[in-house]
Amino acid sequence: MITRLFYIVLLLFPRMMVFAQSSDTILLNLQDVILMAREKSIASKQAITTKKTKYWEYQTFRSNYKPQLLLSGILPGYNKTFTEVQQPDGTILFQSIHNNNSSLDLSFSQSISATGGTIFGTTQLQRFEDYDRKNKLYNGVPFGIGYSQPLWQFNALKWDKKIEPLKYRESNQAYIESMEQISILASGYFFDLLVAQVNLQIAETNLANTQKIQVITNEKLALGKISKNEVLQLQLEELKSQKAVGIARRDMEIARLNLRSYTGLQSNVQIALSMPKATISMQAPADRVLSEAFANRSDAIAFVRRMAEARRDVSKAKGDNGLNAALTAQLGFSKSAPTIPKVYQSPQDQQEVRLTFTIPILDWGRSKSRTKTAEANLEFTSYAVEQDKQVFIQEIFTQVTLFEMMQDQLVFTARADSIASEKYQIASERYVLGNLSITDLSIAFQEKDQAKRDYIAALRDFWGAYYQLRYLSLYDFEKNEKIHYP
Repeated sequence: MITRLFYIVLLLFPRMMVFAQSSDTILLNLQDVILMAREKSIASKQAITTKKTKYWEYQTFRSNYKPQLLLSGILPGYNKTFTEVQQPDGTILFQSIHNNNSSLDLSFSQSISATGGTIFGTTQLQRFEDYDRKNKLYNGVPFGIGYSQPLWQFNALKWDKKIEPLKYRESNQAYIESMEQISILASGYFFDLLVAQVNLQIAETNLANTQKIQVITNEKLALGKISKNEVLQLQLEELKSQKAVGIARRDMEIARLNLRSYTGLQSNVQIALSMPKATISMQAPADRVLSEAFANRSDAIAFVRRMAEARRDVSKAKGDNGLNAALTAQLGFSKSAPTIPKVYQSPQDQQEVRLTFTIPILDWGRSKSRTKTAEANLEFTSYAVEQDKQVFIQEIFTQVTLFEMMQDQLVFTARADSIASEKYQIASERYVLGNLSITDLSIAFQEKDQAKRDYIAALRDFWGAYYQLRYLSLYDFEKNEKIHYP
């Protein structure tokens, strides 16, 4: 009769614990916690802000290749003063100046990335009025167009057109990686709380079971079937169980606070976690994971971008060799007249051709040193990128192997947990019947608890490996699709 009662209470105890949860407790699973972290955590907001920053940086880059329209002018250009004027005989006289010299200039420009040159056009109007002499004059350029071409110089536009799109793609993939990193961290906080929750359940169950067994032990002592030493041993177990309950409650509150803080859950409701599933229906062969990683990861894009930047630096070192030249040609019309309409009547041709240059005569090998330094950096970068690729590939293969191992390990620990629980039930029954010592029962206690903790640890490693695999490939092998975030 006592044995039956013991097992009935033991079986009902976990259900009583669930029923005892207050109505303001929310039950969350692993996916709920991860979703909250992606939507509300500070880390997710930082990732979104970084993505916006990179987007506008890219838009700034794109604007460099579009036509620019600029209106500039001096309105008014009023001036009333005395100024020195040198006379033909070399003497200086100070004469009164009272005028208004205003101007407007509407110009456009278009950069040519292939050559590094610039097409430009302009229309100008200038008005000069001398108040002392009652004189008014207009000067204008109704239309002018030209082209300016740097010669033998570094073409920044050409290289930016190669590198900036890579940087933008890299930032987009880095954003997805940041969100997946949030998933990894959120799962860690989830399992911190789950472990603490399970530890508390184990500790409370052990305390309740110890107190029930102590009732039976006291009855056995009264009948003279056991020694006082077993009673003391059981009392010691009860004290240890009470201490374990206190520690477990403290750890659970800390883990709950950390989870709430990271996920951005501001509510004061209590959190209870459900056990995640132990299987995932997916296939992730190493070669497929590797191909997706090279297609999706920001590191893979960075390999190309780093080499392009190193080649750009070599080109810049060769272009900045001190030999600077620029050819500018401009055609248009211009005219001065006493009124605005006459400025635009039969304007005169305007032509300009200008070649400017700077040629270093002696630089003591400075240009050559810069070029050799850039070439050495290019060589070093190629080696560094190759090394990083090897680490990248090895990390993928290691993670795939680890994920497969975690799947097997989870099966083993689940089986061990089941065996330990069954062994504990048998040990409890034998102790009640009187053919098992308290020491052996205590060992069964410990083995059952350790098996449960090992199973939770294996579950944590399994899901951690799963989200790490998503992070390394940016591919959802469960849904067979690339990972995207809005």
